[in-house]
Formats: sequence, structure tokens, C-alpha cells
Amino acid sequence: MQMLVTGGAGFIGSNFVHAVVRDRPGVRVTVLDSLTYAGSRRSLSTINDSIDFVEGDIADADLVDSLVAHADAVVHFAAESHNDNSLADPSPFLQTNIIGTYTLLQAVREHDVRYHHVSTDEVYGDLELNDPTRFTEHTPYNPSSPYSATKAASDMLVRAWVRSFGVRATLSNCSNNYGPYQHIEKFIPRQITNILTGVRPKLYGVGKNVRDWIHVEDHNAAVWRILESGEIGRTYLIGADGELDNLSVVRMILELMDKDPEDFDHVADRAGHDLRYAIDSSALRNELGWQPRYNDFRSGLRATIDWYRENQTWWENIKGAVELRYHVQGA
Repeated sequence: MQMLVTGGAGFIGSNFVHAVVRDRPGVRVTVLDSLTYAGSRRSLSTINDSIDFVEGDIADADLVDSLVAHADAVVHFAAESHNDNSLADPSPFLQTNIIGTYTLLQAVREHDVRYHHVSTDEVYGDLELNDPTRFTEHTPYNPSSPYSATKAASDMLVRAWVRSFGVRATLSNCSNNYGPYQHIEKFIPRQITNILTGVRPKLYGVGKNVRDWIHVEDHNAAVWRILESGEIGRTYLIGADGELDNLSVVRMILELMDKDPEDFDHVADRAGHDLRYAIDSSALRNELGWQPRYNDFRSGLRATIDWYRENQTWWENIKGAVELRYHVQGA
């Protein structure tokens, strides 16, 4: 089987590629990645000989068509995904998340290639903190940032290409991922690497915003299950019942790293900060038999802390620039 993975040098994509190489010897992976600041060849360095790597843009129609023509399946992880960056400059998000997805859809349509589209629960907007409701595949879209708006648009393109042109596609919308190889601008690795470099963690606002955390390996196992057994045209929500507010996460990181749980700084809340995400993944579990392995967030977080401690060379050369950007933003 020949598989094309877009964004395979990024956080979730690189973990997916590692899992395929490790667990599925009959699959040959080609990674297509433009190596923006959020992607790194170092994330694939231990498996370089087992994959084919192409540096390029998913909006490059000729390049995408030439790669899709030789693939049996495409898994589309590539995306601009940082909310703060989308508020500062939305244009790369439109180009990658919308035009890039359109380019891939045209190619898989032309060559009749199986396609899976990876998306986010942020397309649904947010929930009230005291609302027992969770997102389902039938929840209306209500994006609140340029990032989530462009992901919502890309989801709609996939659905339209399935209905209009018979593209063999599935979609998944996942809650917040954590784990190895995540860029240190993101919430959990930023706090971990702050502590490792002697800097106090930073918390937006009062920290009551709730995220539904899932380990990246559980997310990717679900993606593979959907690719194998999912119903064409269907959207599956991926979540591991990991709801925690940001304050609790920061305190847990500090505790696991033998620090005072109150040893952090509050910073001004970001614009349009969604209150709560929560995923109902019962369809994925009941219909496709998927179950998360990391049911205990604390143990998964401990393993993630260990990874960043043991792989400091992976992130230390970009730490200063990341914190400078946050400083300029007052965060």
C-alpha cells in the first residue's frame, strides 16, 4: 500500500508516520510537508530510511497531482493551526487550510484515491462551562477564530466533493492533542519547556477554559480505524473523555515536575478564547470499536514531560524565539 501523508513532519502527522512505520510494514509512506516553522525533519530522523520525504506545498497543484497519482490513500494532516497566529495574520490559514485542501480534493477526485481529512473540534465553537452537552457529528458549525473558520471551510469542501463528485473521503474532528513532537508554542509543551529552562509557566486569564485532552497516539489509532473501516462521507468525532480546565493542567505539570503548583504567572486572556470543548466519541467507539489507551491523563502527561526532558535538543534551539513572540504579544 502506498500512502501519502500531508503535514507528516508536524506534530500529529509525524506521530502518525512513526506509528505506520512501526506497526504496518506493508505500507510505504510518502510525506509531503512544506517545513514551515511548525514542521521539522528532525521529527522523522529515526525513520528517514523507511519513508519517502517530499518538501512542498499542498497548494502546489502539479506536485500534489503527481504524488496522489501513485498513492492508494491520502491522510491530510497539514494545516496552519495556531489560534494566536491566525488572529495576527489570517492569510496563511486561508491558503493552507482552504486552498490546500481544495488542491488535494481535486487530485484524489482525478485519480479516485481514498482520502481522510483530519480536522478539529474548534469548528463547532465552544460550550458553556456548566453545559453538560458535548459536540457530536450533528453539532452545527460555529467557528470563532480565523483558524477554526478555515478548518470549517475545509470540512465543508470535503463533504461537497463527496456528494458532488463521489470522492471516497471520511472526516474526523478531534479534541486537543498532547504528546511527543508537539511544537513548543502550544499550551502543554510551552509550560513544560518553560519549567525546564527556569521560566515560570504562563496561564491565559484565570484558567477556567476547558479542553478535552487526548494523547496523540490515541488520536492516530482512531484515524487508522476510520481509514480502514469508516463509512464514506461520514464525520467521526475523536475524544478520550479528557476534560480539564487549563488551571488544573498547569498545576498538574508543576506538580509532576516537583514544583510548587502555584508557581505560575497569569497573563491577559487572548481574544475570542473559547470556553469549553467536549467530544462525544460514542459513534467511533460503538460502530468502529475504537478505544483510547491513555485513559489516565496524568500518566500520559508524565510520559510527555519525560519526552521533552529527554529530547531537549529537539526544541532548545527554538525556545528563545517562541518566548520572544509571546512576549511581544503580552503572553
